[in-house]
Amino acid sequence: MAALTGADTATSRADTRVTDTRTFDLSTSKVRELNAALHALGASGVGGVGGASGQPSGLARPSDRVAGGVADVVPAAFEVLRPQGAHAIAAGVNAPVTIDIRGHVGYYCAGMNDGATVVVHGNAGTGVAENMMSGLVRVRGDASQSAGATAHGGLLVIEGSASMRCGISMKGVDIVVGGDIGPMSAFMAQAGRLVVCGDAGDGLGDSIYEARIYVRGKVGSLGADCVEKPMRDEHRAELAELLTAAGLGEPGKPGEPGEQGYDPAEFRRYGSARTLYHFAAHNSDAY
Repeated sequence: MAALTGADTATSRADTRVTDTRTFDLSTSKVRELNAALHALGASGVGGVGGASGQPSGLARPSDRVAGGVADVVPAAFEVLRPQGAHAIAAGVNAPVTIDIRGHVGYYCAGMNDGATVVVHGNAGTGVAENMMSGLVRVRGDASQSAGATAHGGLLVIEGSASMRCGISMKGVDIVVGGDIGPMSAFMAQAGRLVVCGDAGDGLGDSIYEARIYVRGKVGSLGADCVEKPMRDEHRAELAELLTAAGLGEPGKPGEPGEQGYDPAEFRRYGSARTLYHFAAHNSDAY
């Protein structure tokens, strides 16, 4: 069982105990133990849950969680050491807690996230932030395929590059990629915004619905029913807001990893031509 480390700080009262950070070392603890501790925050109603219907509120005050005179330990943040590429780290979190993961992660890290802030200080495997509902997931390195797949909300920031199918079937999430993305990204993207500061692979936006795509670099090819669209002032303002939220919106900033800024004027916009919304036999070859 993971314990609070010596680096953790605590403030004690007669009936409460608050910790600033709880640390899990996955070389000695199991992912299941970490996730159980994270899920317990949501189960006990810490700070409320954001989700699709609202934004997450702040962490509850310690006195809000005292029951029967027994003190609760309320971590304000979690730190995960030596993740060693384990799968499903911080999956299914539904409380507004901050989670720092110090290393590379495997499949489905921060999947189904609903309100948490998850920072991966390394690379991420398949399906990072898959089906996210709200919150922030930041990958300091690169991400494998299907990043942000089916996600409904929140912000996913990949400071490096993302592999194929980035944003596949996205349903409202905002995704900002500091590098390149692979082929078939934003396939069947229904809603949300995908921002690519580098190049995009072939088949971008294939069978796209109403998602918006912004690409700064080259596009290998556009998928079925995806076309380039004009960049108006409203789109430049929207893009500037997304870049700023991702930490990439200040041109001229020193070129440290994840801190290079970009000008919205350098991007092009892509979206649906709306010709394949309804199936027609004469369009069968286009699907």
